[in-house]
Amino acid sequence: MDIELLLPTPGGAQGRDCWFISVLFTADIISTVEFNYTGDLLATGDKGGRVVIFQREQETKSRPLSRGEYNVYSTFQSHEPEFDYLKSLEIEEKINKIRWLPQQNAAHFLLSTNDKTIKLWKISERDKRAEGYNLKDEDGRLREPFRVTELRVPTLKPMDLMVEASPRRTFANAHTYHINSISVNSDYATYLSADDLRINLWHLEVTNRSFNIVDIKPANMEELTEVITAAEFHPHHCNVFVYSSSKGTIRLCDMRSSALCDQHSKFFEEPEDPSSRSFFSEIISSISDVKFSHSGRYMMTRDYLSVKVWDLNMENRPVETYQVHEYLRSKLCSLYENDCIFDKFECCWNGTDSTIMTGSYNNFFRTFERETHRDITLEASRESSKPRAILKPRKVCTTGKRKKDEITVDSLDFNKKILHTAWHPMENIIAVAATNNLYLFQEKVN
Repeated sequence: MDIELLLPTPGGAQGRDCWFISVLFTADIISTVEFNYTGDLLATGDKGGRVVIFQREQETKSRPLSRGEYNVYSTFQSHEPEFDYLKSLEIEEKINKIRWLPQQNAAHFLLSTNDKTIKLWKISERDKRAEGYNLKDEDGRLREPFRVTELRVPTLKPMDLMVEASPRRTFANAHTYHINSISVNSDYATYLSADDLRINLWHLEVTNRSFNIVDIKPANMEELTEVITAAEFHPHHCNVFVYSSSKGTIRLCDMRSSALCDQHSKFFEEPEDPSSRSFFSEIISSISDVKFSHSGRYMMTRDYLSVKVWDLNMENRPVETYQVHEYLRSKLCSLYENDCIFDKFECCWNGTDSTIMTGSYNNFFRTFERETHRDITLEASRESSKPRAILKPRKVCTTGKRKKDEITVDSLDFNKKILHTAWHPMENIIAVAATNNLYLFQEKVN
């Protein structure tokens, strides 16, 4: 695996600097991106089952502007391809989600999952090794007891820094369908995992048992009308979680009410305008991602054409709606034929909940400022990420007459898409995954 890191550019449109990291895989595509709680580590998972962790460089006297650059910290194989012999089914090694746990000691812990199995990984550093064993030679072979003539106290000697990733727990055999979400609870002792029809609650210390907290599987599968698309715990209340469905609805559940949360506490749905009803209405209303704000007051959902912000106290409609690529509404037929209409775009909040970000096609990604309702479209591409290049806002021409620097809807490349994005929890640093490339952008610091 080759990692290419471009140094920070000195300027950028709208005051953004850019770093470009290219993970050069032939067939492996980045499938998830996640900052840890401090933002100093950034993890990516790919379709090859690998996890690559980048660490933020600390600013030094010799390199005063280096803080903000991310370099490779650790790479390890998280999942391998498997085969379910009972169902004659191949299980992909693709990493669906990564979630960090808050750091409690010198080591870091993260959860990674493919379609069926969740693993807890420990990432730790080792810069010392023990020498001077009594029952071992220097090369590690056991010594005969009668050759031990004196008692030695082992000593720790410095060595080159080594980052180790070791699996601590494996949580398996609990999901019949493909896992689409994992979310760590605010008690930091439990987490949930969700597939198409069920949500399970796990304890981080218990691998052989989980509790089913949502089950929407009908007795007759022919009566199935919707599936679970995403789920997340509330950031502050350990008893509250939400899950979204393919019908465009969100259910908020309280685990204090009952052990099985099939009866929701709140139901969020926006009434559909009958005049805009079409063959594609149900497909494009399916929610692909749901995220609580850091404050816990709001939640954000992403469907195919828009991002919506909901107030937890108002269930009948969203308080904010942002059109991501409304110009594609006229192209839904061709998007259906090439299966792009089923793409699952993610969304994320900035650290203060004042701005939201999500991806689009042609390697475009969009940010929306909630107070000013100002939005900007940027492109993540190798051409725009050259050293000292200015990152210009992009515009899509929706009328007949195209202005300079605009791009027409017909010339958009639907094979280039940004599905996975992440925002640093405290600073304006964003990570954007475009196929097998990872881009990092930072707001310019004067």
